[in-house]
Amino acid sequence: MATIQTTEPQNFDSDQHPISEKGKALRNLVEADLLDDRYATTTKRGLKNRHVQLMALGGTIGTGLFVGSGQALAIGGPASLLLGYIFISAMVYGLVTAIAEVGAYLPVHGGTMSYHGFRYVSRSMGFAMGYLYWYSLGILVPYEITAAGLVIGYWDQSGSINIAVWITIMMVVIIALNFMPVRIYGESEFWFAGVKIITLIGLLMVSFILFWGGGPNRQRLGFHYWNNPRPFNTYLTTGDSGRFVALLKCTVSSAIAFIFAPELIVISGGEMESPRRNVPRAARRYIYRLVFFYIFGVLAIGVICPSDASRLTKGDGTVNSSPFVIGIQNAGIPVLDHIVNAAVLTSAWSAGNSFLYMSSRSLYSLAMSGNAPHVFKTCNRWGVPYWAVSASACFSALAYLAVGNSSSIVFNWFINFTNTSGFISWICCSVVFFRFRKAVKAQGIEQPYKSKLQPYGVYFGLAGATLMALINGFTVFFPSEW
Repeated sequence: MATIQTTEPQNFDSDQHPISEKGKALRNLVEADLLDDRYATTTKRGLKNRHVQLMALGGTIGTGLFVGSGQALAIGGPASLLLGYIFISAMVYGLVTAIAEVGAYLPVHGGTMSYHGFRYVSRSMGFAMGYLYWYSLGILVPYEITAAGLVIGYWDQSGSINIAVWITIMMVVIIALNFMPVRIYGESEFWFAGVKIITLIGLLMVSFILFWGGGPNRQRLGFHYWNNPRPFNTYLTTGDSGRFVALLKCTVSSAIAFIFAPELIVISGGEMESPRRNVPRAARRYIYRLVFFYIFGVLAIGVICPSDASRLTKGDGTVNSSPFVIGIQNAGIPVLDHIVNAAVLTSAWSAGNSFLYMSSRSLYSLAMSGNAPHVFKTCNRWGVPYWAVSASACFSALAYLAVGNSSSIVFNWFINFTNTSGFISWICCSVVFFRFRKAVKAQGIEQPYKSKLQPYGVYFGLAGATLMALINGFTVFFPSEW
């Protein structure tokens, strides 16, 4: 286990930091957790550096960005959408650089943030965070599967093939990939993420060309849709108060594109090669994903798609609501809408794959810390916790709700299930980081990675996550929403 236990013993026993009785107890606890026989059959370090870097960049980019941004655009307008994404991106970067410190110090098997919550805060927090992750990430799997089925329906406007067929195909492929060795999962996510990154680069280039009037209709868009209809929409009320309400609602709605994405870096730390080098590297490069994909992406959306487009206001979760597709169709570009549709399908498929991986590893971590039945920490010879994957895959069946109900209703059910859970998770991650920093300072331990942004970044992240958790669902206080 030398790969895992890389903290030098002299940090505890050197003359500079004389070890105390509490320090001995802490070291014994770490050694016991790392070396006991429960790791006899454990997960394998099969994720390579290239897997981790691409997963960090595009692993959880799904329908939240490609489709959900359209509903946020309709609510708040292009300026509100851009401001909302900038705020959430800054908050997420403050959090991801903080939790990367925790993950880089102790990248053990099953080392999710719930595991660190158990170690650095309390057993009760570890228990609560573990089950929060398990069910929330599990719910996101049918969310993405449902979206994938709806996206395929773009090519089957007559509805000749029942959506249950597409849901079944998506489920089988996603579950099968998660039963494969982690290196195969990593390889699939590497290519999935690559397709999404290439697609987003292409969409940004198309938006830039349309900005300068290079489309078939030769219409120079510029910031035309920022003036007509308007940069800030009103929502539920009129005037400045209506624009402020729209900004709040737009910001909260935008968060679905980011939920549980930072935690993926820590979760994968126990199964990647050289985690103390690769976890910090992935965290530092996370800013490129936030700026290039999210902020530039929504800026491009505001350029090519009007916020009053009728297909945006439906909010039915289909690809017809994608602002990218609407902008391409308005520009009169043939075939490209089908290419974007295929990219959205790949995005939903990939995100569902990542969320099932994260959900199963959360349950595995619960079992490792004694908060779930021991059977869920059983791994096969490939290092796959197959019972944890099986239990987490059961959530996927919820996607069949779309067969008997309106797809838009089911789509929004899944969003409401997970948004608040994500905000609570970020609050808990901040608390874990504070306790971790206090612990290493008390023991005089040198951290393998220490972000220059901390602790100020996590202060902002904690304040933002708390605000989002408090105002999520605030529209119920308006009589028109009763």
